[in-house]
Amino acid sequence: MNGRTRVLAALVLATVLAPVAPAAAARVSAPRHTLTVFAAASLTDAFGELGHRFETDHPGVTVRCAFAGSQQLVAQLVAGARADVFAAADTRSMSDARAADVLADEPRIFARNVLVDAGARDGVARGQAGMTGEGLIGRVAEVGERTARILLLSDLNSRIPVVVGASGQHAILAGDNSAEPLLLFLPAGSNVKVGDRVVTGGAQGVFPPDLPVGTVASIDGDTVRVAPSAELARLDYVRIVDLGLSAFLPRPLVPSR
Repeated sequence: MNGRTRVLAALVLATVLAPVAPAAAARVSAPRHTLTVFAAASLTDAFGELGHRFETDHPGVTVRCAFAGSQQLVAQLVAGARADVFAAADTRSMSDARAADVLADEPRIFARNVLVDAGARDGVARGQAGMTGEGLIGRVAEVGERTARILLLSDLNSRIPVVVGASGQHAILAGDNSAEPLLLFLPAGSNVKVGDRVVTGGAQGVFPPDLPVGTVASIDGDTVRVAPSAELARLDYVRIVDLGLSAFLPRPLVPSR
């Protein structure tokens, strides 16, 4: 390794990866009290919040984040800078870090989000729905002055009440960072079939009912997957719709530092 310190790798698609702090925590040895994170500058707000949460859950541990361009952070790691976690917002930077042999393991995708070029100045707010002409893609999770982050249906942190098929069976659409989210908590003996239409259920104030979500793509025992109506991997234009959901969302944590 030429004396360089290897770091854990976390590839973030477009923006924040919510589970990065717990994932990294499992690999931090007990004597250490500082967790150093190198993260892309676009992740500043998100990792500030994650660091605050991690410190709350792990007394005695201090999270220190260094934010810069992903390529700049790779150059620092190659030059010998020490870090425990490297979070990039693009595949090229992660590939460069891997080629430079500064990663302790294979990069993992922890989140599937998109960043849109509209923010608070344009009337965008947390909780608003992200949609295309084909259907729902997710909801606005974070808002800056000029940009906003949409948490996609496929994201590991996405949970949406849905209704499946003509019989109207209720379930939860749960992202797992794959292209096809899972259907959870289907009633016992449900007669869900491949091709059944999946729409929002309107429960818990997450989304109003009957927004198109997708269709049942596969059934393997108890594992049921849904193909989203919108092509989440190829989003060129997105509509942000105010469905009056902001009041149902918890206020975001504010980092202490």
